Amino acid sequence: MTDATAPAPAQGVAGEGLTVRNLSYSVEGRTLLADVDLDARPGETVGLVGPNGSGKTTLLRCVYGTLRPTAGRIRLDADDLVALPPKARARRVATVPQESRPEFELTVREIVLMGRAPHKRFWEADTAEDGRSVDAALARLGIADLAGRAFPSLSGGERQRALVARALVQRPELLVLDEPTNHLDIRYQLDILGLIRELNTTSVLALHDLNLAAYYCDRLYVLSGGRVVAAGPPGEVLTPHLLAEVYGVKAEVAVHPGTGAPVVTYLPG
Repeated sequence: MTDATAPAPAQGVAGEGLTVRNLSYSVEGRTLLADVDLDARPGETVGLVGPNGSGKTTLLRCVYGTLRPTAGRIRLDADDLVALPPKARARRVATVPQESRPEFELTVREIVLMGRAPHKRFWEADTAEDGRSVDAALARLGIADLAGRAFPSLSGGERQRALVARALVQRPELLVLDEPTNHLDIRYQLDILGLIRELNTTSVLALHDLNLAAYYCDRLYVLSGGRVVAAGPPGEVLTPHLLAEVYGVKAEVAVHPGTGAPVVTYLPG
């Protein structure tokens, strides 16, 4: 990492941020989320961690609107996100999904430009400012040379960076990311998570790597069996006892002498 210390906590921006209360989601009689409470204050980076099947992706899908909760409420500032029409929600919430399976031959530039669509009327043409925003995002994600490539021809990591660039162009109040470091080598994992921190946008992201989550997130929510079993700053949440209970692994947790962030070391047996 280029910085010798852990990222400073985000400085709050105007608004109330994201508030999730008593959120539940069931399908075909199976409960995937139960009574979830979550807060992401303005400008804060909040991480969701937990084993596979714990409910991280389901929670994010409820937040960005592809799933409708069975119960509970989700608010961004004073507005009910569930009740907002899709385009109104898209003007305020940008999403980077875990997987993308494109079946169309749009170029990378066209994919990234789609981030401006929620802010336009149906007949509005793209502007020079839109183009500059796209160019800046492509450069920031290191994919300017891929602008003319067909999106389906990209590797998984290249697609992921293009989707993050699209989210940046959208200029959201809330950024929701499901495993944004998926398919990326370590350099781009650090770059993207560092960029999310720099944006000062309220962000909620699911991560598998606990050490990355500990370094880049202001607070963590640990999910297990569709419920939040722990929440708080990484140094308070990531304990050997919790890792044994939730993940079924033995681990040591220490404070890194250079970064000040918790470091998890997994032990065999």
